[in-house]
Amino acid sequence: MRVLWVCNIMLPAFARANNLPWSDREGWLSGAYDRISSGKKYGNVILGVAFPADNIGKEAIEIDGVKFYGFSENLNTPEIYDEKLEGRFGEIYEDFKPDIIHVFGTEFPHSLAAIKVFDKPEKTLLGIQGICGEISKLYMAGLPESVYKDTTFRDRYKNDSLVQQQEKFEKRAENERKAIMLTGHITGRTDFDKEATAAINPKAKYHKMNETMRPTFYKGAWRSVNTVSHSIFLSQGDYPLKGFHFMLEAMPEILKEFPDTKLYVAGNSVIGRIKRKTVTIPDEQKNASGRSKYPLAIRISAYGKYLKKLIRRGRLGGKVIMLGKLSGEQMKEQLLKCNVFVCPSIVENSPNTMAEAMLLGVPTVAAETGGIPSMLEKNVDGLLFEAGNVSELAKCVKQMFREPVIAAVYGDNARKHAMITHDAGENYKRLIEIYKEINSN
Repeated sequence: MRVLWVCNIMLPAFARANNLPWSDREGWLSGAYDRISSGKKYGNVILGVAFPADNIGKEAIEIDGVKFYGFSENLNTPEIYDEKLEGRFGEIYEDFKPDIIHVFGTEFPHSLAAIKVFDKPEKTLLGIQGICGEISKLYMAGLPESVYKDTTFRDRYKNDSLVQQQEKFEKRAENERKAIMLTGHITGRTDFDKEATAAINPKAKYHKMNETMRPTFYKGAWRSVNTVSHSIFLSQGDYPLKGFHFMLEAMPEILKEFPDTKLYVAGNSVIGRIKRKTVTIPDEQKNASGRSKYPLAIRISAYGKYLKKLIRRGRLGGKVIMLGKLSGEQMKEQLLKCNVFVCPSIVENSPNTMAEAMLLGVPTVAAETGGIPSMLEKNVDGLLFEAGNVSELAKCVKQMFREPVIAAVYGDNARKHAMITHDAGENYKRLIEIYKEINSN
C-alpha cells in the first residue's frame, strides 16, 4: 500500500538527515513517521512525503526507505492559489504512484492542488486541523468596530490590517471548501469538525482519529508546589481569534481578589519587548533581547495597539509578560510553572497546546467553543466558560485560584483523559486501519 503524505512542514527526520533547521511543532506527524519507517506492525505501508521546500530540487530524496518530495509554495500568502502547484504534484504522482494520498490540513493552497490533480476522491484522505470557514466568520472576536477598522503604519505597509486578515481567511475558506468537496474521506477528532465538514460535503466518509502530541509532554506531571503563585499562561496572542484581549479585560477583576496575579503569554509578541526570565534560554539565544531595530510605533499592528490600550486601562503594567516563541521543552517548562492554563479563543477545533497542558495535568480553563468540549469534559477535566464572556472567564480563573485542591483534581482527571485520547500506539493503529479500509474499496 503506497501512501503519500502531503504536509505543510518539513519533517524533522528529513531536516536532521540533511543538516537543515527544523521545527518540532508537528510532533504528532513524526510519531507516525517513525513507526511506519521502522516497519512496525499493523500494516505494510510504503510511505512518501511531499512538503514545501524550494531548495531540494525535483528529484525525490530517500531516507529510511521513505521518498521525500519538495514543492514550491509561498506560505506567507496562503490565500493565493498557485496553479503551478498542480504541475508539480503531477510529477510527484508520476514518480511515486500512490494508492492513497493523505493531505494534512486545509489552510494552504497545496492541499487543494494535491487533491485536484490526484482526482481520486475514493482514495483521498483529508485530515482536518482548523476550519478556515469558521475562523473567517468569527475572526474579529468581538473587537469594537473602531479597533478592527483601524490601521497603523505597519498594517498599511504590509497590506495586513485586521479587515484584510479576515478577507484572507475568507479566500482560504474558499480553497478549503473546494478541497473538502473533492475528497472522499475525512479524518477529524471533534464533533465540531465533523459537523462543519459534513455541511460542505455530506458524501465524504468521516473517520474519527485522534492526534498524538510531542513526546516531551507525555513525561512529567504538574504539581502545585512547583508553580509561580497565581500565574496564568496563554500559548498565543498575536491575532484576535486567540482571545488575548478577553484575558486582558478579565485581569482587573481577577486582580481585585488576587493582586499578585501575573499573565504569561507565549508566541509572537505584537505589543513589544519579550522577557524570558521565567523560562530557560538555550545558549544560542542568550544574547536575544527580543528588541527590534525599529521603534514599536512603526511596527505595531492595530490589534497590538488595542492590547496596549487595554493594559494601560486595566493598570496591568508589570502584570503581563511576553515570552516570545517557545520550543517544546520551553513550553513544557512554562506549563509546569503556571497555576492555570487558559485558552480564551473565540473558536478552536482542537488546540494542541491545550492537549499538551492536559497531558501534563495542568489545571485548565477554556472557552466552550468549537471542538474544545470534545476534548475537555466540563467540571470534570477543567472549567469551561462562554466564549467571549469576560466575567465568566474571570470567575473560572478565580475559582481555580481559590480551590487549589479541586484545581489539582481537575488537572489529574484531564491528564488521565488526555493519555487515552492522545495514546500514540492506539492512534497509529487507527491510522493504519483507515488506510486499509480506503485501500480495500
